[in-house]
Amino acid sequence: MAWLTRVLLVWIAFSSAGLVLASVPDTQSAALLQAKYVSLSERLQHNPFRRALALDSSESSNDLKGDIYALVDYPFSTVSTALNNAEDWCDVLILHINTKYCHAATDETRTVLTVYIGKKTPQPIKHAYPIEFSYRINAATANYLEIQLNAQKGPLSTRNYHIQLQAVPVGNDRTFLHLTYSYAYGLAGRLAMKAYLATIGSGKVGFTRIGKQSSGQPEYIGGMRGVAERNTMRYYLAIDAHLGALAEPPPVQLQKRLHRWFTATEQYPRQLREVSQTAYMDMKRSEYLRQQTSR
Repeated sequence: MAWLTRVLLVWIAFSSAGLVLASVPDTQSAALLQAKYVSLSERLQHNPFRRALALDSSESSNDLKGDIYALVDYPFSTVSTALNNAEDWCDVLILHINTKYCHAATDETRTVLTVYIGKKTPQPIKHAYPIEFSYRINAATANYLEIQLNAQKGPLSTRNYHIQLQAVPVGNDRTFLHLTYSYAYGLAGRLAMKAYLATIGSGKVGFTRIGKQSSGQPEYIGGMRGVAERNTMRYYLAIDAHLGALAEPPPVQLQKRLHRWFTATEQYPRQLREVSQTAYMDMKRSEYLRQQTSR
């Protein structure tokens, strides 16, 4: 039986080592995010957003990416509890003006969010584009949260949609967040985006300042990077609105989320103003009701 004992000891040793090693990526990710918080201290304090926020974006020949780093006045435990449930993410995503519907479902192998993306005005589900996101909690510890939503396919040859949220506590009941939003696109997506930017999207801009106009007003990034920045900001403001409504009684949380999201977007009318508050609130109440009843 000595050989069996030795085998068991070796197995336990490797298993234990495996558990320790499995925690290393989470520890490293948390440390990297803490370091990012320190390195961004100046930008978080002094920026044009009127909140502790930094936004970056990038564009390559076939993909777009937006990153937001933000300090929020909510304890890490509150943030982690509020955002590590797939159904809560549907409550977040439906706030985005282009989200028409979201449903979370879990089977034996994975959790999926079925999201329909469409116009900025009321629209039947059948006329919107479905995107199927795989929802995954990469880490949920006392000091680090990482959630990923990934979709292989989107409308008009877009693909590899990626939404990632990371969070760490930074003291004084505050939390530092990192939101990434990215996707890739093919020829059809590129042509559709060019058509949009040449017509109804021609006056749209993002948040990155690239100079000054002759009038002295800031000149902002446009084109596809502008699209990425606007959508990343909309998703971030949806997360913030969701967190801000948690203290309210459940019957009024939806109204609070909608009001907080719209009010926040109105701080950036040049980039995010699309419809009136009444139109947005009426549309979203209807879409939320459809989301709760069409299962």
